[in-house]
Amino acid sequence: MSAHRSLRVAEAVREVVATAILNDVSDPRVRNLTVLGAEVTDDLRYAKVFVTVTGDEREQKRVMHGLQSARGFLQSKIAARLQTRVTPELKFEIDNSARRTMEILKAIELSLAEEKLTKSEKVESADHDEVDGTEVEID
Repeated sequence: MSAHRSLRVAEAVREVVATAILNDVSDPRVRNLTVLGAEVTDDLRYAKVFVTVTGDEREQKRVMHGLQSARGFLQSKIAARLQTRVTPELKFEIDNSARRTMEILKAIELSLAEEKLTKSEKVESADHDEVDGTEVEID
């Protein structure tokens, strides 16, 4: 199968799963998540659906159990949409890349704030080192 077709099927899987979770899944455990993407095997037998979950590890486990319970329902939605000989078997995986990105951004912001504070302390220190208009050398 062509790579282009696999990509089209993967996008269709992502779209169907995201829409079904938003509109059709009534399981209260399947909330506070975002479907980020999907990958399908070349033979279309398996599909990994990548999700991110808002909340702690306990909430993530709860959502994953809910998704596992809704897997058959979601596969039936995919089967209706794709109308292929084989419907991919779904496997859900948590993608923490968004969380890692936010942690990295916070670390960068903290580093920049510390650098700015250090520079302002140096400027203040230089201003206080002057006595009666003459500079005092500090070793």
